[in-house]
Amino acid sequence: MKNIIKYSHTNIIAKDWKKLAQFYIDVFECEPVYPERDLSGAWIDKLTKIPNVKIRGMHLKLPGYQDGPTLEIFEYNTLSKGENKPLIHHKGYGHIAFHVTNVDETLKKLLVKGGQKYGELIEKSIEDLGIIRVVYAKDPEGNIIEIQHWRSE
Repeated sequence: MKNIIKYSHTNIIAKDWKKLAQFYIDVFECEPVYPERDLSGAWIDKLTKIPNVKIRGMHLKLPGYQDGPTLEIFEYNTLSKGENKPLIHHKGYGHIAFHVTNVDETLKKLLVKGGQKYGELIEKSIEDLGIIRVVYAKDPEGNIIEIQHWRSE
């Protein structure tokens, strides 16, 4: 039997999962996927290699999809001691991206809901692809988001 592979979710670790989930619901029209998660016990300790771990959070349905992938926002009862400030050019995952019809309107909503602008808002014609209007921003916990809109030339 052939092994079927399907992308499932992207996980963000939050200081306050409820507040961060609400940000993505308000700004990017993500929808909650119930039930909320409340994970603990020997099985999750073994999986994470963290003794007595407790994880709370939820999945959010991403706009434009019915059955996934989802954005999983989790909060651990203990965060690692190392400070991990997201930067656009650090090794590993850099950002998540949302295609929107109105970049300016989405950026305004993001700012009102506690996010920050990261770079400049740019409009650029890219040969063979079209015109992109794009800006990087941060959610209230500092995770980087790309807000983009492509159109034909």
